[in-house]
Amino acid sequence: MPRPFKCRRVAFLPNVTYFKPAGIPLGSLEAVRLSLEEAEALRLKDLEGLEQEEGAERMNISRPTFQRVLASARKKAADALLNGKAIRIEGGNFEIAHRRFRCHSGHEWEVETPTSIAPAFCPTCSAPDVQPVLPPGFGRGGKFRSRHHGRSGG
Repeated sequence: MPRPFKCRRVAFLPNVTYFKPAGIPLGSLEAVRLSLEEAEALRLKDLEGLEQEEGAERMNISRPTFQRVLASARKKAADALLNGKAIRIEGGNFEIAHRRFRCHSGHEWEVETPTSIAPAFCPTCSAPDVQPVLPPGFGRGGKFRSRHHGRSGG
């Protein structure tokens, strides 16, 4: 029996999701698809400089899985850079790690550590109806796979 799938936690959604070599029309380029969890692994390891163990913990996956996701992301980035391909960041199988929350009364606050679970009460008014505030651009028609927002894309 296969091991149950663990949703990969992503704390950052990039505002720019398409990169291409300068001077080459987009229509004549081959594109490499980088999933959002691959982009997150690159961000955590190469941009934030985290050790793989900490990156894996933040993404809610094992260290070997983090290594596989990171290796795949690096291979795709190298292919695009060295072979003149575009990079499209989209899709994947992940959950959003929320940082910002809002209560029914309109109070908003940010938590220090990203989480996929809303706090039980508002820290200002103690209202129990707390909802996550989605990052800018989330759900703008891209192909996202998230246990919170349905499954589509690939």
